[in-house]
Amino acid sequence: MCGIVGYIGASQAAPILLDGLSKLEYRGYDSAGIAVYDGENIKVQKAIGRLKVLSEQTHDGATMTGMAGIGHTRWATHGAPSNQNAHPHFNQEETIAVVHNGIIENYLKLKKHLEGKGYQFVSDTDTEVVAHLLDYYYKGDPIEAITRVMHRVEGSYALGIMFKAHPGILYAVRKDSPLIVGHGKDGNLIASDVPAVLKYTRNVYFIQNEEIAVLSEENIGFYNVDGEEITKESTTIDWDINAAEKGGYEHFMLKEMYEQPQTVRDTLNPRIKDGAIDIEELGMSEEEICMIKKIHIVACGSAYHTGVTAKYVFEGVARIPVEVDLASEFRYRNPILQQDDLVIIISQSGETADSLAALREAKNRGIKTLGIVNVVGSSIAREADKVMYTWAGPEIAVATTKAYSAQLVAEYLLAIKFAQIRGEITDAEVASYLKDLQKLPEQIEMLLSNKEKIQHFANRYISAKDVFFVGRGLDYAISMEGSLKLKEISYIHSEAYAAGELKHGTISLIEEGTLVAAVVTQEALYKKTISNIVELTSRGAFVLAVTNTGNTEIEKAADYVIYIPQTNRWFTNSLAIIPLQLFSYYVSVGKGCDVDKPRNLAKSVTVE
Repeated sequence: MCGIVGYIGASQAAPILLDGLSKLEYRGYDSAGIAVYDGENIKVQKAIGRLKVLSEQTHDGATMTGMAGIGHTRWATHGAPSNQNAHPHFNQEETIAVVHNGIIENYLKLKKHLEGKGYQFVSDTDTEVVAHLLDYYYKGDPIEAITRVMHRVEGSYALGIMFKAHPGILYAVRKDSPLIVGHGKDGNLIASDVPAVLKYTRNVYFIQNEEIAVLSEENIGFYNVDGEEITKESTTIDWDINAAEKGGYEHFMLKEMYEQPQTVRDTLNPRIKDGAIDIEELGMSEEEICMIKKIHIVACGSAYHTGVTAKYVFEGVARIPVEVDLASEFRYRNPILQQDDLVIIISQSGETADSLAALREAKNRGIKTLGIVNVVGSSIAREADKVMYTWAGPEIAVATTKAYSAQLVAEYLLAIKFAQIRGEITDAEVASYLKDLQKLPEQIEMLLSNKEKIQHFANRYISAKDVFFVGRGLDYAISMEGSLKLKEISYIHSEAYAAGELKHGTISLIEEGTLVAAVVTQEALYKKTISNIVELTSRGAFVLAVTNTGNTEIEKAADYVIYIPQTNRWFTNSLAIIPLQLFSYYVSVGKGCDVDKPRNLAKSVTVE
């Protein structure tokens, strides 16, 4: 979704706002704007397109003077990208400015009410309703006006607000959209995500639902929805600030792919102690784990694909039945949940709207929940009964790579530990699993070092119109992720199919020269999948196969083969995904696409 920032302090605000927005541009980039109080009035500058357009218009903020301001980078939900629809939005007198991340679901009803009171609207956005509603309720006390607005609006929001009548103060409020407050030496900040403030402070407060933050140059206060003052504890962020920078790589996505070996180590190492898996962080007793009758994995996008992989691993190793649901469908199918079930919610950001709603649905029914998330202090991390962090560090590229790999490893560890506690595997088997898990970082590094072969192959398919990904079992799960990677950053139409389903309709789409990526890592299914490959090549397909070292038989069927190192069959997805990520990346680069900011997409989907 969108990204918001705010600053008030002893320095010029505009350059800080633009810098903060540059760290949030992964959240939206069809337009941007900033509002700064110049000592007399609130001045606004907006621009359609990427943030650099706004930076050029303002000479990196130099043309907008003032020590307090708010900023916004947009991912359109209401109204096409335009100056009128770009944030910040004003009330009619231009005395109240607002930036907003989220969706006001009842904005049409509120807009009609306000129009009846004489208010005029100049944009197509839901956010302008908030600006006018604040004006409607403002009688000299900003907190009172904000709380009254909170009682009226429905939906999700993180708001940054400025009142001309209160020039030394910034206001911020959240409900179901992420918001942090940073306490710096030279001023205080608000932002949608931690990277926006790391340059200025590491001391942050995570704002919870229906909380208001009031910032001056030196002080920060917090209030609840009833306007009562509350106290909050700050958190010290220990990320390396360089983790949020490109570090010499052409794109964040490429950098994050190369960070995957370390990401896997960081997720594994704290949880392997003295040759055993330690998940005490979850606070789950052995009795609780043994009582689990069924696991429901709920997620969106790539996180959902890791859940499909985890289904095979949990069922195959721990013998626990697993259902995997798209979070956007989970609530609406009225799932059957039993008292001894466990609902696992997977989300990189910990703020994914549908996933958060699914978690709340499970909790409302009294079902135990476990969040697997990357962002410390995120909504899912706070609200889940148990939480397991992936420790992937900041991931900036819209298309996930390292967070995906970290989620896989976290799920492997859980499945193995659950299996051991439930008596489904022996200590010797656990030791064997751990040995293979600890080899994964080095094996991923090896695959990344052989990028030239994949880059050369990718250059041949820059003009492809359709690409199909096929596999069986776990290989089908990885095909889904490979297909998503290609389509989301290269805009090439791609689909993933269970290889055994090809003859049930899909094979009719194959014609001369169609590229098919076949994942073949499950030894028990080699012959079956090779037969499917032959069916494809006989109809003119060009088949790229990703398979294990030693499976040379596939060379008789496939046109091009990429080998991955040998590992336990349950862990092959952690290796097979690497060449598919690289392939998607180099196709996208070859086409001249914006790899880090693919069209119509944003990193964190914080609305339904």
